[in-house]
Amino acid sequence: METALSEIFRIVGSPEELAYEGAKLFRDASERAIAEQGRFSVALSGGSTPRRLFHHLGAAYRKKVAWDRVHLFWSDERCVPRDHEQSNFRLAYDELISCIWIPHENVHRIKGELRPEEAARYYESDMKKHFGKDRPVFDLIMLGVGSDGHTASLFPGSDALGGKQRLALPVFSSSALHWRVTLTLPVLNAAKQVLFLLSGRSKAGIVSVLINRKEGSGYPAAMVKPSNGSITWLMDRDAASELPEVIS
Repeated sequence: METALSEIFRIVGSPEELAYEGAKLFRDASERAIAEQGRFSVALSGGSTPRRLFHHLGAAYRKKVAWDRVHLFWSDERCVPRDHEQSNFRLAYDELISCIWIPHENVHRIKGELRPEEAARYYESDMKKHFGKDRPVFDLIMLGVGSDGHTASLFPGSDALGGKQRLALPVFSSSALHWRVTLTLPVLNAAKQVLFLLSGRSKAGIVSVLINRKEGSGYPAAMVKPSNGSITWLMDRDAASELPEVIS
């Protein structure tokens, strides 16, 4: 179902189906971008929901995506070494990157082992070099949503929400008590396509608030509104369980 706000709602029955549909959307977006401009630039998300999607991409689409034309970035990263169990890079590496052939220079990880500000500056420099402009335009950005309405590592009340000049910022998570590096809202809102991946009944409440626009303006995820792009809300039945029938 597509609205005048360039939002698409897709509801599937299970987390496994969500992984399948998300991988297919990734493949389709890559084909469009490569046909139009010769490469596909995507920012991956972290967390538990994309794990199945990455695994499916690395298995079923290992030879069905032109991986040598794909450039992998990340929407955010914890400030930990690349092989740390909480590293978003490690998740993608274990489930996807290690299963495909992709040039080393096409993997643009956030260097979480550096000091937070240094890691953010390095990531900004890498994006500017790749895109050749001050404001990167990703073909696809994958995001999740926390129960508090955060997305990437943009948390409610964070000073990072007001950042307009920077492409990436260091952010301290007061709940997890560690530093992260995140893409900023201007970068998210410059994307051609944003994909929200939502799974589980624990997400039903915040999904209902965001999609029904119920007091949602203060949530970082509600601030993601690509000016020249679209949003796809891909969710399983549990995550969509509090949505009205007109959507679900």
